[in-house]
Amino acid sequence: MSTDEGNDAPNTAIRVSIPERYYMLPGAAILVGTTIGLFRGSRLAALRYLAENAHRPPTTVKGWYLYNKTKNYRMMLGGLRQAGLDAMRLGTTAAAWVIIEEGCERLGAKDVSEVAAGLGTAGIFAGVYRMPGRVMGQAMVLGALIGASLRGMRWVKTNLRHEADVRRAEAEVEAEEGREEISEKAELVRKAD
Repeated sequence: MSTDEGNDAPNTAIRVSIPERYYMLPGAAILVGTTIGLFRGSRLAALRYLAENAHRPPTTVKGWYLYNKTKNYRMMLGGLRQAGLDAMRLGTTAAAWVIIEEGCERLGAKDVSEVAAGLGTAGIFAGVYRMPGRVMGQAMVLGALIGASLRGMRWVKTNLRHEADVRRAEAEVEAEEGREEISEKAELVRKAD
């Protein structure tokens, strides 16, 4: 049953528009964290299993089969565990970045939002992992550099977009002038006939 046919009731659908960067950055961070976690976790689990069982290597074919089978299952489990942890860590870090950046933009500090997000995320990261003073300073410098580079890229993007708009407008003006010349010449040809 459609509400559009024969019904004069207004369509009151709820529309929510979420900017792309709110879900793109944390989503990409989660995918990267999952990939990194799978590789690191499975490698670590394999080495741990090897270290735990180095003193009793299998002696039969069946023993080697079960050894490798168990090692593979442990690798999968270790990889999935580490993937979940790394995805959560990187996703949370990216979400903190987005929240700080959006907060700065809503407060009117759009020009420094990326740098503030870099510094804020580095500060949160340093606090959560209880980094010593020197390492915390290095993290803050790295966050400021990343934020400044993102700000520079946004500035370049804005200027390139503006330049493209100016060139498009100039091309439209030239095309309009060309149309006028063609129509004038066509009018002269008609009058000559």
